[in-house]
Amino acid sequence: MWELDEQKYLYLLFAIPALVLIFLYNLYWKRKKQRQFGDRELVRKLTPEKSVFKHILKLIVVLLALSCLVMALVNPKIGTKTETVKREGIDIVFAIDVSKSMLCEDIAPSRLEKSRQLVSQLINQFTNDRIGIVAYAGSAFPVLPMTSDYSVAKMFLESMNTDMVSSQGTSLDDAIRMSASYFKDEDKKTSKLLILISDGEDHGEGAQEAVEEAKKAGMKIITIGVGTEKGGPIPIKKNGIVESYKRDSHDQMVLTKLNVPALQAISKNSKGYVSGNNTKEVLNYVKKALDNIDKTQFKSVQFTDFNSQFQWFLGIALALVLLDVFLLDKKTSWVKKLNLFNEKG
Repeated sequence: MWELDEQKYLYLLFAIPALVLIFLYNLYWKRKKQRQFGDRELVRKLTPEKSVFKHILKLIVVLLALSCLVMALVNPKIGTKTETVKREGIDIVFAIDVSKSMLCEDIAPSRLEKSRQLVSQLINQFTNDRIGIVAYAGSAFPVLPMTSDYSVAKMFLESMNTDMVSSQGTSLDDAIRMSASYFKDEDKKTSKLLILISDGEDHGEGAQEAVEEAKKAGMKIITIGVGTEKGGPIPIKKNGIVESYKRDSHDQMVLTKLNVPALQAISKNSKGYVSGNNTKEVLNYVKKALDNIDKTQFKSVQFTDFNSQFQWFLGIALALVLLDVFLLDKKTSWVKKLNLFNEKG
């Protein structure tokens, strides 16, 4: 098993085709100037020791060195074995509202972006807990199954947007039922927590019925309200620029407001409601709630002994750089005798 520690540096590999293009252009320019200087055969006779292939070899060496330096920055890691470890934690599902109303910017930068930030900060606090992610609007959509791999969870979190669920609206009951389905029957002893993040605008029915079903299954609920009760319009953007605002069938601008009572009703007699406008307040609230939930021991398979391999790539890169220093443009005598590259003396 292997993993890449810093994948963002892979973009540096795009410099390789750019360098090749620069090299080809420079080669074309040199030959053009040689033709202007005089006959190519005469120029070749005036520089008998100049190698035809050495500059290509030097380019290959430089590109290999660059590739190795990039891989050293990426830092590949290799896991040498797997082991089953026992952990104490709880199972947590994040249900995140991705309806169009979450594009409202009554809280900076937007309700949806604030929701992603909150979940990311909460994940940073977890150690042994398993997490899953559900997206919902007019219906619910499973984004990430239960996992203890927090880096993967953050990757899926960043990809969430208002286009991932086709049916619009806000169906809180679907979100609760989908979240409840994440908890397997064989995990009845595991403590279960749903953290539902929304502006509370419920366009469906049956939320309370879904809450009762969840409670019978032993699932506790925290609701986090994102937005303001004053509300605001829903921007329609193109390439990040606001072009207009959403309007209803009567051409009136749609205003969306935070519905606190709806969210409070869902988490009533459970773990309660907290405003998501203050990140620190949310982190403290959830931490206290987790401290009051019994932890359950469960088994988790993980790869261990992940060893960094950057030093190998760094060493190869340095060796190639040294090789490039000693590669001269003149012909190598023993290669010249072999005439491997059909270089005429």
